[in-house]
Amino acid sequence: MKKFSIKKEHIRELFRSFNNLNVLIIGDVMIDNYVWGKVNRLSPEAPVPIVSVEKKEMRLGGAANVALNVQAMGSNPILCSVIGADMEGNAFLELLKKQKLSPKGILKSRNRPTTIKTRVIGNKHHLLRIDEETEEDINANETQNLLTLINYIIHHDKIDVIIFEDYNKGLITAKLIQKVVDLAKQKNIPICVDPKKKNFHAYKNVTIFKPNLKELKEGLKLDDDELSINDLQKIVSSFRVKQKLNAVLLTLADKGVIMNTRTSKIHLPAHVRKIADVSGAGDTVISVAALCEAMRCEPILTAALANLAGGLVCEEVGVVPINKERLLEEALELDFVR
Repeated sequence: MKKFSIKKEHIRELFRSFNNLNVLIIGDVMIDNYVWGKVNRLSPEAPVPIVSVEKKEMRLGGAANVALNVQAMGSNPILCSVIGADMEGNAFLELLKKQKLSPKGILKSRNRPTTIKTRVIGNKHHLLRIDEETEEDINANETQNLLTLINYIIHHDKIDVIIFEDYNKGLITAKLIQKVVDLAKQKNIPICVDPKKKNFHAYKNVTIFKPNLKELKEGLKLDDDELSINDLQKIVSSFRVKQKLNAVLLTLADKGVIMNTRTSKIHLPAHVRKIADVSGAGDTVISVAALCEAMRCEPILTAALANLAGGLVCEEVGVVPINKERLLEEALELDFVR
């Protein structure tokens, strides 16, 4: 098989071309609350640290963080989701406005709260997370309203790729998946999926399926044994064929990524980095992989850029979007780029 290589100018052109893409993102959105402070002592009431608060911050999270990553890469994200008809929902819409993201794909529901995740960080260490949420599926009426909205966007906007960002919070149902896959097939739009356990087997006939190792083990009920790269390739190949997937991109944390397609079985090791926080890395990986798929990149290039991107955001504390310039710098240094 001919060894893959690409010119530096083609990489630069690829990054420029991302600016022309429209990306439809369907998934569970949330607000990431951060409480930052210093820890100097333990509480006399219980053996827990006392955090002296210095700063509070609200950020877009979940599928909205995917939108921020897509935006950071120069593309236009269109976010479709359901939030609560509550104060937190209004705060979410304000955050969208602040980030210059369109609210046209956001529906409000009186039946569910807006998801909030609060992270307490003391002395730059993540100490605690508090979740306020429901994991119940949206009801049939809400599903239909969301489908109507998605159908309208697909037919009126030039959508280049669709991302399902599944956080198991109830927005994505088997019916929603099937209908969107059918719509995308009619329009020849690739679909990339960041799955969770609940709908793991509902995603069929999609383009890229991107679990991490924990999600793969949960979804396929694998023993928690140490699996070799060769073992994982066999497991992933079998699952890909069964689900009629074009590709599986499996992230392996410090062991890098596997990209498995009908014609490619690739393993790329992780790049050595000073890891500060892994939160949000999966959002970044699926964002970059989806943009590459929209441009019909070779699997090895998609895997390599997604692998680089996921590692880069782990160098930052908290959930932050990718830095396009830094990613381009590192992409130009890949061993198959000349």
